[in-house]
Amino acid sequence: MDRRNIFKSAFAVCAGALALKTASSARAEAAASEGVPKVAYHLADIEKAQLVLGSIRHHIDGMGGPDKVKIVLVVHGNALWAFRNETPNFAFKQDVHGAFNAGVELHACAHTMDRMRLRLEDLVPGFAIAEKGVVV
Repeated sequence: MDRRNIFKSAFAVCAGALALKTASSARAEAAASEGVPKVAYHLADIEKAQLVLGSIRHHIDGMGGPDKVKIVLVVHGNALWAFRNETPNFAFKQDVHGAFNAGVELHACAHTMDRMRLRLEDLVPGFAIAEKGVVV
């Protein structure tokens, strides 16, 4: 067997081992997150903002901690006003930061942001933009 064939064979074995390890890691990661329930909260009413944050906090506690449930909060409609940086309610801002620190994903509806002329920088830190609408 010449050197080129030995090199090609060794390369093929290494590439196969790497692919097997990558696939195995992906399966292990999927299995680990498979048992974690995924929940989406939608918030449109500004009057319910504090209530929803409290419900999310109780939901996380009831599930046994932030690693036991994956929660996404999508804010749209008039409720988005409550999440602005200018919000004077310090306790509310603390609740938002607490939810974010517990792993809750915060998303602001892009359509609502356009309508209200808000930018991501206008919202409390931790928000991402929901580009595809609230259902997606």
